[in-house]
Amino acid sequence: MRYIERKICPVYPEGAKKDAYQPVLYGYLLERSPKLVHSVKRPAVIVCPGGAYRYKSEREGDPVAMRFLAAGIHAFVLQYSVAPNRYPAAFLELASAVAEVRKHASEWNVDPEKILVCGFSAGGHLCASLGTDWKNPLFAEHLACAPYLWKPDGMILCYPVISMEEYGHEECCQNLMGDKREELSCRLSCQKHVTADTVPAFIWATFEDEQVPVENSLLFAAALRGSHVACELHLYEKGEHGLSLCDRTTEERPSQVLPDNAGWIELAVQWIRRR
Repeated sequence: MRYIERKICPVYPEGAKKDAYQPVLYGYLLERSPKLVHSVKRPAVIVCPGGAYRYKSEREGDPVAMRFLAAGIHAFVLQYSVAPNRYPAAFLELASAVAEVRKHASEWNVDPEKILVCGFSAGGHLCASLGTDWKNPLFAEHLACAPYLWKPDGMILCYPVISMEEYGHEECCQNLMGDKREELSCRLSCQKHVTADTVPAFIWATFEDEQVPVENSLLFAAALRGSHVACELHLYEKGEHGLSLCDRTTEERPSQVLPDNAGWIELAVQWIRRR
């Protein structure tokens, strides 16, 4: 395995201390082997931890990346900008990260047509936003690369924040939009911007989630179906918000260990292999 780090060019909020905003893409690359016929070109997943756009959860970063790695998939973790940095900083950083992986696809043995994003909670909103809005001229204006190099090939959304309006997560809304909430809330409600160009999605959530209601996932899945975009949706009966891997690997308290839900990542791996 090879470990890499790539600094991602940030977008600084007015008056911010620049040294406080240095987003980084961490990568875990599997080596190529003549004994492994699928090692020449592997899928890659960029993991975006949640944290209400206020911080990034450690439980939703490296432990998840290691599971993808164990399944033969290159894994990256994006430490993106959070409050007081606001929209569109993190969105440009994720787009830049996808473009960075695609630009180095040959060197890193990555299949350039299987670069996916995986986000938890607020990180899920970040991934869903890029997956629905990758044609936004904003990216071409800020990223110095070939057009649409930043387009992901799929998105794995784990108990995602989708709406910035009804069913939205209040802290996410405040941290992401600040005093521009009235101006941006509709623009950043992902379910309202699904088109036939939206990338395929794998989604999972729980009915017991009180922080990010399951309606977020249901609204997004319905919008994907309405635009004939491929989607796989898994809804679990039990489970609070922030479950991560649902097992002892990411356990912070006993209620986060749910064997019935822990199979989500294997289902996601199978979904990636079918792409």
